[in-house]
Amino acid sequence: MIGFVMTFLISMVPLVELRGAIPIGVGFGVPWYWAIIIAMIGNMLPVPFIFFFARRILEWGADKPVIGKFFTWCLNKGHQGGEKLKAKAGKGMFWALMLFVGIPLPGTGAWTGTLAASMLDLDFKKSVLAILLGCTLAAVIITALSLLGFGAWFGLTT
Repeated sequence: MIGFVMTFLISMVPLVELRGAIPIGVGFGVPWYWAIIIAMIGNMLPVPFIFFFARRILEWGADKPVIGKFFTWCLNKGHQGGEKLKAKAGKGMFWALMLFVGIPLPGTGAWTGTLAASMLDLDFKKSVLAILLGCTLAAVIITALSLLGFGAWFGLTT
């Protein structure tokens, strides 16, 4: 049971997201298909809140004493991600956002993708669909790597 809870909670953490949650879930003995489902739900749960509120909160807190530096960093990260997407995508913004979220590299998950979509004033429904498809792609890649990694590890240790 702890594996299910850990998978869910970790998938909601920025920068870690399902990329970290799936391997941890599998490591805790959660069946891979449940790890994917739980991590996808946990990773997508914050998306509407990020899209509609994160930008406003970050802009509000950017000049505050304690949180200002971190909030400014988050704003810059979202703005840079959005500008990269815009420069590369042209009219293919949907596919660019999906691939941005789906390629499991540091700083390219649902949180950053959603913040970038919000900063670029993209359509909410299309953005959520692109992010969902990107999370699905990332989940497939991470699950395959996790299963290969754990299989190799346990295969070597037996």
